[in-house]
Amino acid sequence: MTEDDTLNLVLGIGVLVLVLSSLSLRRMSLGLFLRSLISWVLIIGLIYVAVLNRDRIEMALGGVGERLGISGQSVEGDTVRIRQSPDGHFYARVSINGEPTRMLIDSGATITALSVETAERAGIDVSRAGLPVLLNTANGTVSARRGVAQTVSIDGQLETRDLSVVVAPSFGDVNVIGMNFLSRLGSWRVEQRTLILEPDRQP
Repeated sequence: MTEDDTLNLVLGIGVLVLVLSSLSLRRMSLGLFLRSLISWVLIIGLIYVAVLNRDRIEMALGGVGERLGISGQSVEGDTVRIRQSPDGHFYARVSINGEPTRMLIDSGATITALSVETAERAGIDVSRAGLPVLLNTANGTVSARRGVAQTVSIDGQLETRDLSVVVAPSFGDVNVIGMNFLSRLGSWRVEQRTLILEPDRQP
């Protein structure tokens, strides 16, 4: 069990204890107590499921937003446009081996980088990658494992195959699209705080 799992378990138990304490203080009947307890358990369960599937939910909401014209990411033909987020970065809805996730697009990153969780969900095995590689990041030098993503696509339009990636626990929950993906596009540029990605249209 990881530290995050332990922390989540402790927080979950703490919330349950608080709920039980508040219910017991009301001196309600056993039937009402059980109904209230079941309601709280269902609420906590829904929150837990939502956290586990946050990437899928974000992808679904992104699709709804796009249809309503309020999404930060849109598709025009085979061109993908991504509006700059309030923090100054560009985030894309990406599918890795069919698994949806949210990724930061960083032209300063040489290679695409994935969190351990994202790599596991996408079925990327780094256990046989040999010796780890050392990467220079904004937070210093980190050790990472190499892997290969069979398919990586942005909005189902810009797809590439057999893309090299690096995976490391030190990346936390951050996933980054690097230059090894961007260099396979026909072009990419920023215009009026919008990142424009176009495919390579050469046969």
